[in-house]
Amino acid sequence: MERKKIRVAAALIRRDDMIFATQRGYGNYKDWWEFPGGKVEPGETSEQALEREIREELDTQIINDGLLITVEYDYPEFHLTMDCFWCRVAKGELRLLEHEAARWLPMTDMRQVKWLPADDEVIRAIERTAKEEG
Repeated sequence: MERKKIRVAAALIRRDDMIFATQRGYGNYKDWWEFPGGKVEPGETSEQALEREIREELDTQIINDGLLITVEYDYPEFHLTMDCFWCRVAKGELRLLEHEAARWLPMTDMRQVKWLPADDEVIRAIERTAKEEG
């Protein structure tokens, strides 16, 4: 049987050398941390999904500054393809409408929280960027 495939877009919302992280409030990975974003719907690009999801989850508009990494990860229930984009807030405040909690984490110390398994590769890419800029 072929594994279910899910494509998501994630926002690496950056302010100086800090990245915005959110804590899940539901499901198998409740209380684990992730980057805000969500599923790409049929007919949508990853970029369009990202803008929609951030509006729905955080009640704000973002500026997409480009793709950092695309991660392929096999969870027990499905295969995940996750496009991760550097973003910044265009206007408005980040208001949690769906998540349990949120934190700004330094790019050089992202492992203060328990990340979802698929995010490990993203964290490494952020840490490499911090080193290159640093």
